[in-house]
Amino acid sequence: MKPSVTYELLHECKQTGARRGVVHTPHGDIQTPVFMPVGTQGTVKSMTPEELKEVNAQIILSNTYHLFLRPGKEIMKESGGLHKFMHWDRPILTDSGGFQVFSLGKLRTITEEGVTFQSHLDGSKKFLSPEKSIEMQNAIGSDIMMAFDECCPYPSTYEYTKKSMERTTRWAERCKNANQRPEDQSIFGIIQGGFYKDLRKQSTEELIKLDFPGYAIGGISVGEPKEEFIDILKYTAPLMPKDKPRYLMGVGTPDYLIEAAIAGIDMCDCVLPTRIARNGTALTSRGKVVVRNGTYERDFSPLDPECDCYACRNYTRAYIRHLIKANEILGIRLLSIHNIKFLTNLMDKVRIEIENDNLLGTFRDEFYKKYGYTK
Repeated sequence: MKPSVTYELLHECKQTGARRGVVHTPHGDIQTPVFMPVGTQGTVKSMTPEELKEVNAQIILSNTYHLFLRPGKEIMKESGGLHKFMHWDRPILTDSGGFQVFSLGKLRTITEEGVTFQSHLDGSKKFLSPEKSIEMQNAIGSDIMMAFDECCPYPSTYEYTKKSMERTTRWAERCKNANQRPEDQSIFGIIQGGFYKDLRKQSTEELIKLDFPGYAIGGISVGEPKEEFIDILKYTAPLMPKDKPRYLMGVGTPDYLIEAAIAGIDMCDCVLPTRIARNGTALTSRGKVVVRNGTYERDFSPLDPECDCYACRNYTRAYIRHLIKANEILGIRLLSIHNIKFLTNLMDKVRIEIENDNLLGTFRDEFYKKYGYTK
């Protein structure tokens, strides 16, 4: 049976190996490389689906762990799945819940069977396993489901990382066998192995044997120095199949998005644009603007003069600063709209530069200089 999610490579950048492609899903095509906004609890915080379409969000992410705890599997099933429940007719990707469960630290116990943990909502005892994660993701009805993986903290010893990575591979096979809806839901395997290249290679090779429709790099961008991040990324990405989507998990700063594209990654996600919006920060072509600062009290220019989003067309920095200082919800909404549009605009430009074989040269250098990454 042909997988429900497939990848079409349109062009490979002659300079870098960056890929311009299309991911075909049951809910439509995704032009790649793509940035995916995160809607943890079945909503991208403060934004309607119509607004997400206006900022050109091609696909959104939701979180199995949070939806498992609330509203739960039964309500998700009764509602007809997340697309219907949240009124979104474009693709959805769900992460497996692994990362959230492992970040609970002392509140969880890992065995071969799965993870027992305390709910962060009410302290009640819960259990997630590869089978339970896929069962929940089948109820959610996401186009792309992620295999339930074990995430290593940074730093971790070689022995711990190896054990963890090998368990992730065993769990990936159990996830594949548990999928009740292969005709309209595809699972991506997650490559682990921490910052050890031989373990990354082993993980990739073992997961490729399981023949998933797509693959993700997990367990980087977890607080390590940028040099280590780029080193592991550039080592791992070329090991991934060329004819399937390549997804780098949890990356959303403009420099990391560009580095990911250069390395041949197709998909990235991050809570960054909406999280920093709630702190009163805007991403702009000239770098971050912390609009809540007093500097902008009388600044009647848009957040970013080069941006065409709803917020920049209609409102000033001074007004948005006033909203943030007054704790008005509209301030967060306008910054969220702007930040997501900034990142989707960036990826639009990245796709064009790949087609023109010019991603590494003038584009990256000029963007970095203007944004303030380089002098």
